Amino acid sequence: MVRIFHDTKFQFVRHWRIAAIATAVFIVAGLGLLAMHGGVNYSIEFTGGTLMQVKFAKAPDVAELRGALDGAGITGAEIQQFGSPTEFTIRARDEKQVEAQASGAEGIARQIGEALTAKYGANEVTVVRTEAVGPKVGSELRSGAAMAMIIASLFTLVYLAIRFDWRFGLAAVLATAHDIFVTFAFIGALNLEVSLTVVAAILTLLGYSANDTIIIFDRVRENLRKPHKGQSLATILDRSINETLPRSVMTHATTLAATLALLGLAGEVIRPFAWVMAFGIFVATFSSVYVAGPILLWIESKWPREASDATSQAVRAGKDADPTAARGGRSAERLAAR
Repeated sequence: MVRIFHDTKFQFVRHWRIAAIATAVFIVAGLGLLAMHGGVNYSIEFTGGTLMQVKFAKAPDVAELRGALDGAGITGAEIQQFGSPTEFTIRARDEKQVEAQASGAEGIARQIGEALTAKYGANEVTVVRTEAVGPKVGSELRSGAAMAMIIASLFTLVYLAIRFDWRFGLAAVLATAHDIFVTFAFIGALNLEVSLTVVAAILTLLGYSANDTIIIFDRVRENLRKPHKGQSLATILDRSINETLPRSVMTHATTLAATLALLGLAGEVIRPFAWVMAFGIFVATFSSVYVAGPILLWIESKWPREASDATSQAVRAGKDADPTAARGGRSAERLAAR
C-alpha cells in the first residue's frame, strides 16, 4: 500500500502568525467585495419572489426580453444568461411583486409566462422551472439557516467539552467561526448566490472541518498520555498533525475529486454548492492546522491547569531558549496531568 507523507516532521504551528495575517487579509478583502456588491446575494428562497428558468428556440435580445417584461408590469426583473445563450433566469424581486407573491404564489410566474408567450410565441419559449416564495417564508428560511449554523457550533462545543476538555471545544468552535467568515468572504469575492443549497454546503463544511479538528485533537490526547520528556504542547501539536497528515491528504483528495466533478459537470444550479464545497475542503484543512492548534495554545496559556510537582520538574527540565515553546511545554504537562 502506498503511504503518502508518512513519517513527516513538518513544523506547522511555528508559522501561525503568517497564517493569521493571510487569513485576516483574505477575510477583509472578501467582506469588502461583499459590501461593494451590496451585501449577501440571497436567492429567491430567502428574499421571497419568483424565479423562472426559460429556454428559447434561438438566442433572444436581452433588451427586447426586458421590454416585454416591463410592458407586462414586471419591472426591475433580474435577467441572467444561464449556461447556454438560449437559456435565461428571470428573477422578479420587486417589493410590490414580492408582496403580491404572498397572496398568490403562481400569480407572478403566470404573468411572466404570458408576457413571454405573447412576445415570442408559445413554440419559441419553454419554462424549464419555476420557484415562487412568499416574503414570510423567505424570512423564516433565512432565520432558520442562521439558527442551524449556531446550533451546529454549539453541539460541537458541547461534544468536544465532554469528550476532551472545554479548552479543546472552545478552540474547535473558534476555528469553525473562522471557517464561516472565510467562506462568506469567498462568497463575496465570487458574488455567489446564497441559496438553500449553499447553506447546505456551509453546514457540510462546518461538519467536515470539525471532524478534521477532532481527529487531530484526538491524536493530541493520545500523545499527551505518552512520555513527553519535557516536550512543549506546540511540539506535540506538530507531531499529531504530522501523524494524521497521510489520512488527511487521502480524504481531502478524494473529496475534492468528487467536488470538482460536480463543479465541472453538474450544471449551473448546483455550481454554487460545488464552489463552496471545493473551497471549504482547503479551509477545513487550513483551520484545523493553523487556527485550532494555535488557539488551543493561547487558551492554555490564559487558563492553565495546575500541574503536579513531578510534572513541573519535567517541564523545567524540558524548557528551551524559545519562551513560546516553554509556555507550550507547561501547557502540555498540565494537559497530561488532567
